[in-house]
Amino acid sequence: MKITIICVGKIKEKYFVQAVEEYKKRLTRYCKLNIIELQDEKTPDGCSEALCSRIKAKEGERILDAVKGDEYVISLAIEGRRLSSEKLAEMIDRLGVNGTSHIAFIIGGSLGLDKRVLDRSDMLLSFSDMTFPHQLMRVILLEQVYRSYRIINGEPYHK
Repeated sequence: MKITIICVGKIKEKYFVQAVEEYKKRLTRYCKLNIIELQDEKTPDGCSEALCSRIKAKEGERILDAVKGDEYVISLAIEGRRLSSEKLAEMIDRLGVNGTSHIAFIIGGSLGLDKRVLDRSDMLLSFSDMTFPHQLMRVILLEQVYRSYRIINGEPYHK
């Protein structure tokens, strides 16, 4: 299985970079992982609704340009479906069994995802009603993908 994470913005904090690198290393046993970092737009404080929409549209164009035609696209969105770790593992496993060889997870920027990205998605996934920084969300997503593969393979890790 190939897993691609398409994300807006770069990680600057060393501790997040180290966590991402650790999960990338762990995941090499289970899948081919590719992380695509896209440029984010500067968002001024007190951004008007119109400007925020233009920023999301620009970031959305970059995201859609990074999506290939054969991927099962899962966008992280607060209004998405919630799954337990076990259900996420079941879904990843089921997609593979049913012939899906490539899953792309999308993490938007600080303003969220453009409607066109949400419309292109095969699934919207929510981790919580809470909002997380997109840098931290990348670490959380990688941990859950790693946990999923451990569950799928019946290996100890999940508690």
